[in-house]
Amino acid sequence: MLRPCLGPALDKVKLDTVSLPIAIGLLWMMYPVLARVKYAKVPQLATNWKMSGTSLFLNWVIGPALMFGLAWWMLPDHPEYRTGLIMVGLARCIAMVLIWNMLACGDSEYAAVLVAINSVFQIVMYTVLGYFYLTIVPQWLGGAAVALNISMGAIAKSVAIFLGIPLAAGFLTRLVLTRTRGEEWYETKFVPRLAPTAVIGLLFTIVMMFSLKGEVILQRPLDVLRIAQPLLIYFSSSCSASRSHSRIF
Repeated sequence: MLRPCLGPALDKVKLDTVSLPIAIGLLWMMYPVLARVKYAKVPQLATNWKMSGTSLFLNWVIGPALMFGLAWWMLPDHPEYRTGLIMVGLARCIAMVLIWNMLACGDSEYAAVLVAINSVFQIVMYTVLGYFYLTIVPQWLGGAAVALNISMGAIAKSVAIFLGIPLAAGFLTRLVLTRTRGEEWYETKFVPRLAPTAVIGLLFTIVMMFSLKGEVILQRPLDVLRIAQPLLIYFSSSCSASRSHSRIF
């Protein structure tokens, strides 16, 4: 790295448990997307229990089980990496779901409802499934149990920050500007200018993430490639499942 001191310096200041530059990028990514949502449509979509149930099943039954299987199959000799992958399989990245939905020209209201439902479910189920997949199941397979020291309160705080702040900002932006400037101006003038900045937020976040961990990546390139393989399979499978889910509804 050209500036090896850059990563530690950026990582010193945090918002909750996330480095401040990355937190800013994540919030920046989500705000333009959530400002596009037509919130009047959300209550109707929220009562579609078939849609919500399918999403919860894919995210909290299929997803964690798939990642657990991939981690144990592809990283049998690295329990620490395996644990990290399992935790990734249990988490739902709010920002990435919203930004990729926007880039794919998906339904903003549909995405907002599913993100909100899964975020609430994550508060309850993350520690439960973490205990199951990191403590109970490894013992069945003859491995060592790992304690997950993340409380529901900590997860709720993270969701409140990284979903609550951009959601409130997006809702208030639409409410205030549509009342003062009109719906047509908001949709044809403001949103087209604001939406592209979400991509800038994505690129900024990626740069910050590599700035923080670039030295580790350069030191262990083969480990990075091994970890990338199950992630690639997992997210490719997730994308296929999401497309099938969208076609159903």
